[in-house]
Amino acid sequence: MMARTASYVPKTDPGVPSFSLGLTDSSQEGASTQETEMEKSPEAANLIEQLDSLVQRIASSATKGKNTSPQIQRETGGESSAKFETPRGLYQITDDMKQKCYIWGTRLKEDADGNTNEYEEMCTLIGQGEYILMRMHLASLQAKSDIESQIVSAVCLILNNKNEKRFQEQIYCLPPDIVCMALSDHPNGEFVSPKTKKEFRVEAYPSFIPFIDRKKLTSHPYIFAPVCYAGHWWLWLINTRKRKCQILDPLHKIAPTDERKTINKFTGYVFSRLITYAGGKPLQKGEREKEIKSPYVKISGQKTSYDCAVYVMKWMEIIEPENIKKGKYQWDNWPQEEVDHYRVEYASRILFSEMNTQRDQAIRESSAIRLSKPSSILLSPFCQINSTDIESG
Repeated sequence: MMARTASYVPKTDPGVPSFSLGLTDSSQEGASTQETEMEKSPEAANLIEQLDSLVQRIASSATKGKNTSPQIQRETGGESSAKFETPRGLYQITDDMKQKCYIWGTRLKEDADGNTNEYEEMCTLIGQGEYILMRMHLASLQAKSDIESQIVSAVCLILNNKNEKRFQEQIYCLPPDIVCMALSDHPNGEFVSPKTKKEFRVEAYPSFIPFIDRKKLTSHPYIFAPVCYAGHWWLWLINTRKRKCQILDPLHKIAPTDERKTINKFTGYVFSRLITYAGGKPLQKGEREKEIKSPYVKISGQKTSYDCAVYVMKWMEIIEPENIKKGKYQWDNWPQEEVDHYRVEYASRILFSEMNTQRDQAIRESSAIRLSKPSSILLSPFCQINSTDIESG
């Protein structure tokens, strides 16, 4: 379901250069233009032919009354490419296809009256319920923007659905919807809400309960739980066997303020209540449940002020809890160019997910986009894509 309906406007920096990518919908171009482009770039011509063939095959399948949706093979963490299967064959999701998907999914249009398409439903993930993403959520993946909590929740749902031992037996990624709403209702980590005059109760958030997998929440030895407060994301690692918690923060090695310490205590209480609600044992008993300790792990993190969510989402895929030694986690941090690229990756992984009932549309719309400028420009954090850069059919 939709966790929030507030309007989203991507952040921009007035001092950052903007590029006009010269992107067009292939249906808008004449045959002579296509031939010229093909002569200039044989690789582009080959890709276009493959994409056109894919669209034709999907359309042909639909006309024959087949209701089977194209199936995307599950990706493993860290892959830069993947495949999806249609009734007629197996196709590679190339980097160009991902970039086209990113462009289509994150661009906002404005009409003559100043209205935008930010509330357009773009993705419906089917799991325990229907989790809907609108265009404004995907638009938060634009360069230098703070990523919306719905994107992080979608990634949690997709990871939990992966047919891998890591997520089926070891690690459960807890969608952040309830904890984010709880922190909104209990500002500064107050245990008694100034709004309701009541303490936190899971039952107070019935809209989000269906997206919690109670079995995995109580059976898996580790819970990875993203948290966002005041625009910053960090990740809780909960060892359900030892009843111990640790925090991985992309920006901080210790709690930066006393307020954060209070928030962490409240957050630990929320997680303990969620586990108990699902049928498990609380992390602590009695009043100690409000004093759950959560030491910070020293780990190399973000280099910017806006990539915390990217790190949290990727850490859910790659962090091995048993490798945390003496409060430290050693790993090779990514170069900034790779961090920027993950925004492109997540757009395609969400929209092309086999859980997305609107995936066929994402494939068709992405295939229709032509890249007439070097695709490497798309990965630059300075690249801003506006509605004027793409003409719709």
